[in-house]
Amino acid sequence: MFRRFAAETGTVIARLESRERTHSLKSKLFRSVVCTSALCTWRCVAGFHRTVNNMSTLETLNFDNLVLRSLPIDTENEIFTRQVPGACFSKMKLSPVENPTLVCHSSSALALLDLKETEVQQKDFCEYFAGNKLLPGSEPAAHCYCGHQFGYFSGQLGDGAAMYLGEVVNKNGERWEIQLKGSGLTPYSRSADGRKVLRSTIREFLCSEAIFNLGIPTTRAGTCVTSDSRVIRDIFYDGHPIRERCTIVLRIAPTFLRFGSFEIFKPLDPETGRKGPSVGRTDILVQMLEYTIKTFYTDTWDNFKEDKQKMYLEFFREVVKRTARLVAEWQCVGWCHGVLNTDNMSICGVTIDYGPYGFMDRYDPDFICNASDDGGRYTYQKQPEICKWNCEKLAEAIKEVIPLSETEKELGLFDEEFSKHYTQKMRKKLGLLKTEFPEDGLLVEKFMETMQKTGADFTNCFRCLSRLPLPGSSNYDSAVIEVTEYILSQCATVEELKLSCKPMMDPRQLQMFMMLMQTNPEILNSLGRGLGSFVKEIEKMERAKELQELTPSSKIEGDRKLWTEWLLQYTERLKLEAQKCDDLEGESKQRSEVMNSVNPRFILRNYIAENAIKAAEKGEYSEVRRVLKLLENPFSEAIDLGDLSELSLGGSTSTADADSAGAAKPSSGASKGDNSQTCGNAVQYDCKPPEWAQTLRVT
Repeated sequence: MFRRFAAETGTVIARLESRERTHSLKSKLFRSVVCTSALCTWRCVAGFHRTVNNMSTLETLNFDNLVLRSLPIDTENEIFTRQVPGACFSKMKLSPVENPTLVCHSSSALALLDLKETEVQQKDFCEYFAGNKLLPGSEPAAHCYCGHQFGYFSGQLGDGAAMYLGEVVNKNGERWEIQLKGSGLTPYSRSADGRKVLRSTIREFLCSEAIFNLGIPTTRAGTCVTSDSRVIRDIFYDGHPIRERCTIVLRIAPTFLRFGSFEIFKPLDPETGRKGPSVGRTDILVQMLEYTIKTFYTDTWDNFKEDKQKMYLEFFREVVKRTARLVAEWQCVGWCHGVLNTDNMSICGVTIDYGPYGFMDRYDPDFICNASDDGGRYTYQKQPEICKWNCEKLAEAIKEVIPLSETEKELGLFDEEFSKHYTQKMRKKLGLLKTEFPEDGLLVEKFMETMQKTGADFTNCFRCLSRLPLPGSSNYDSAVIEVTEYILSQCATVEELKLSCKPMMDPRQLQMFMMLMQTNPEILNSLGRGLGSFVKEIEKMERAKELQELTPSSKIEGDRKLWTEWLLQYTERLKLEAQKCDDLEGESKQRSEVMNSVNPRFILRNYIAENAIKAAEKGEYSEVRRVLKLLENPFSEAIDLGDLSELSLGGSTSTADADSAGAAKPSSGASKGDNSQTCGNAVQYDCKPPEWAQTLRVT
């Protein structure tokens, strides 16, 4: 009875609010009073229900949509592509899809909203999280923001495919903003349709939860709902579009405000000729700053609210430090974002907007996870400097309130915080827990260098170091032999290295660049990112020539020599850890536990995501759910891989589209047939990727 009352009340409120837009002022006032009365009644009954049950239902979520009360809202009610000046949000309408179906859900993410597990079984569950039906208390809206994309100011961007539903305050007093991504057209959709497909949505869902369970600050993913509605996508940009299922993900975060939110006030950019839609509205900038600080930086607000200039500066300092710590966490697990534009940087220092991301397999400091990043702006090793650059852009965005002369002096905090956090985490990853020496940094660098030279797997090489007890233990020598052999098995083969040097650029395009280089080299400098792509192709060609003479036996011999040298250095360092240690066995066990708590066994490798996507595209969602279970326990030694491995991991001709820049694409040499990745007789999820996976490209 209560569920029906709550749903009907929510429907009444929504209808009244809709009619209110089209009637006279007198009629609007009347309906507003009725609507407010109904809303108050619903909130009282919903609150009583939550108190009695200590949990919420879909109809009794504790909405408190503070941001819509705090920041200006667009006065235009119709949804069409336009510039939106003087506003931070535009009110939205639901855009239903046909026959919504649940692909998977995260119980722990939904628990943030006080939703109990049984709510997933309710008949309206998919209707609510597909955007077909309005949750009572929610107020759909799209956020207006700008951004620097690949280093250039792009002007107004905004939520082109996402819809704010509201903010839920849970029983612990935590505020969680929820939004649907892939929910349809908004004023910020530009030439797009506001929809996402199964490929990109599964990737976002799984990686959000993977990053969370690795202990890294991130937005969460509550549900992944697909449908029978279709949109057309040219996956490989080859003139052969296909119809794909519209799919929606429920995203959860303290807020989805980002650096780009503050760039709506940016004046005309001389390089791109674009400007923010709210240039000169310093009043709104002040509103946004004070809302953000009061809501998400409460200590800063409490300590400095009487001195606004100092408060703004302390806020900026804290954003810089949080961002530095965040990217340090990414570096320590070998994860790349792929599109670190200012519109993809959270103002709260959490990972946001999962597009063409990628975990490194073979260690490469120049690893590019986004195949459309022609110039290599967002490589693995450049992520810290790019995040610092984005902090500079944030400083510029708020300069009308606090001068650059003040904020620029604080950017040095980024390097300090990054170095401190990265060093602490790397010490744990190598098990250097008892003593500290200046040379430890060199040991880490040498480890990375050896991985690069041998083409070793980043995740598995770190993980296996916990198998070494402290020197002096009875089994130390045999453990060194075991670890050496394992690491050698994780190094790239000659064929894998040759495959990695295969040109990605279209042969005709590459030939054109070669001709230009010979006949008119000056023009190459005007080609921007295209030139960067060409340079990388030339480097690959040179590397391929070097590999021609390399044989499998000489590769293994060279790898063994390099790893033996490093393990000898590591042994000498571990002897210092073992000094004055009375219980080597106990200390070794404790050390191993610490190392295994920061070096994951499981990560969301592209081939694992690809396998889950291909199964889901055939209507089989169990593999997505198995992978989610795996990623919820990334450090576990106890998880039963057999339970997770009912489906074979086969090569395919399609991969996940990544939301920021299009579709994922394998090279033309994608493998066919049975390419299962196995360790022993069973399919595994903690091995380096199979050969076919090297052809997967995400853009």
